[in-house]
Amino acid sequence: MGGGTLVGMHEREFWELVEEVFGRTYGRSLARDQRMPKLANMTAVEALDAGEEPRVVWNVLCDQMEVPDSRRWGHDHNAPPMPVR
Repeated sequence: MGGGTLVGMHEREFWELVEEVFGRTYGRSLARDQRMPKLANMTAVEALDAGEEPRVVWNVLCDQMEVPDSRRWGHDHNAPPMPVR
């Protein structure tokens, strides 16, 4: 898994949230296997590898999995700003 710094959210933070919100095993499986139509039908891993912003990938994954905003950012995380396009 990468660890690059991108605008607004680090990839490391993405993986921390995956584990906190979905659990380590299920979260990693979800990131590898769940296709996201809003991101060209890529998985989270594929989207990150393709250079998509971690925050965008996180929001799309959470939307698709119907994670409410109250749980989306975990206990110790603040929502980073959306990237400027």
